[in-house]
Amino acid sequence: MSADQTSIRLRPIPTSSTEDPEHLEGSTTTTTTTITRNNRPPTIMERLKNFITTVKATDEEYEPLTDDTSSTLTAEGEILEETPFSWIEYFIFVLIGVAMLWAWNMFLAAAPYFQTRFESNEWILANSQSAILSVSTTANLLALLVLMNIQSSANYPLRIKSSLVATIAVFGLLTISTVAFRDVSATTYLVFLLLMVGASAWAAGMMQNGAFAFAASFGRPEYTQAIMAGQGVAGILPPLAQIVSYLAVDQSNESSDPPTLDDTPEASPDTSAFIYFLTAVIISLITLVAFYPLVTRHNKLVESRLDEDTQQQLLSQSITSLEEAECLRRHFVSPLTLFRKLNWIAASVSFCFVVAMFFPVFTAKIFSVHEVAEGETSIFAPGAFIPLGFFFWNLGDLLGRVSPMFLPFSLRDRPAALFAVAVARLVFLPMYLLCNIRGKGAVVDSDLFYLLVVQLPFGLTNGWLGASSMMAAGEWVEDGEREAAGGFMSMCLVGGLAVGSLASFSVAGL
Repeated sequence: MSADQTSIRLRPIPTSSTEDPEHLEGSTTTTTTTITRNNRPPTIMERLKNFITTVKATDEEYEPLTDDTSSTLTAEGEILEETPFSWIEYFIFVLIGVAMLWAWNMFLAAAPYFQTRFESNEWILANSQSAILSVSTTANLLALLVLMNIQSSANYPLRIKSSLVATIAVFGLLTISTVAFRDVSATTYLVFLLLMVGASAWAAGMMQNGAFAFAASFGRPEYTQAIMAGQGVAGILPPLAQIVSYLAVDQSNESSDPPTLDDTPEASPDTSAFIYFLTAVIISLITLVAFYPLVTRHNKLVESRLDEDTQQQLLSQSITSLEEAECLRRHFVSPLTLFRKLNWIAASVSFCFVVAMFFPVFTAKIFSVHEVAEGETSIFAPGAFIPLGFFFWNLGDLLGRVSPMFLPFSLRDRPAALFAVAVARLVFLPMYLLCNIRGKGAVVDSDLFYLLVVQLPFGLTNGWLGASSMMAAGEWVEDGEREAAGGFMSMCLVGGLAVGSLASFSVAGL
């Protein structure tokens, strides 16, 4: 081989109809291609055709696109530079992840306030939380199922912006409701609340579908991990705030009844709910403002894929925006096709969150092994210890979501191993039975065992596995399928949460 020749092993790529018919046979086998500097470069029309022509996805299980993360091979054998990593863009994606879960966490934190609004109706008081959970899960999953089937014409930045605007509107109305219309009946407020929950969950579905697909389009798995890390941040702050608010109030004058998580004292349910809802508005507004530079950056990436002549060709065909040009480049990939390519990875993220949904049920029932005197303000009191359990799990989850950025090894190239880890995490569930459930006594008489051996590692493995699975998805599909794969994986994640929430009822009676 001469000095000006390079031999490169290429993965199977779809073959266009303009190529030699002999090359069509066996096109799904790995071949060795010799690229010389003297090869004729593709013409403008060939570039245009390659850019907007629909490509049929095969059902073969693909290998990761490249082993070298510094470049990407195109169908013409050219080497394109990978999108450069930016910490500014990374932290904007973190903020998107925070906004994605912040609204739901505020609904959970405002549970005591909702109880005050429903206290006049015993049935609504008893069933309001189940109704909120059911409406939220259903609306979220429906949104993802609908959006998953709208790929070719999808405008992912618009979905993210629409989600943030809808969240601002929903929580703006909830903020107003804490100081106005206080005399409405419990039934009327329940209808209003469920409408707000449904709208918020639909917006969250748009955010999940749009954000993961948008991050995948950059070709940087670190940005997908950033969204997962942001979700971890959104999970860690509410329990920390509950602990601080509990310890800041003198318990000596409180009722002698044993405190529970819902009895955590605060300034007042109305004031706290006002702050929670207003905070969700502010977080969404900040994210919306920060998102615009990211859209500008994305447009530049789309533009960089087209040379000047090709852009003129596209504009002459009444294509008026880069986003429209990007839409033309996409092709519809069915969920079944994506599952065939991402089967182990999709199963890993789904099962990961099925198992994870058991932790809230156990955590709300486990007390400290230390006895607390009546009226004593202590970290070991249930009002502080239960949020402490949530804090340690979410701390582990956050560390796990961040860890793929720094660990020297990864299982993203071994999907079956990822699924094996997901199944192995079942070992944490019986470990909860060794702890002090409902204060009836613990087999292992140690709070450190509960916090450091059960909660922290359980959360750590959840964060690492979830982030690794979501990052791996974009590496096992074609470039034009990355956005669809991101939306598909978010659907698998939410599906796992839905199944896990139903399965967790099996241990609700413990």
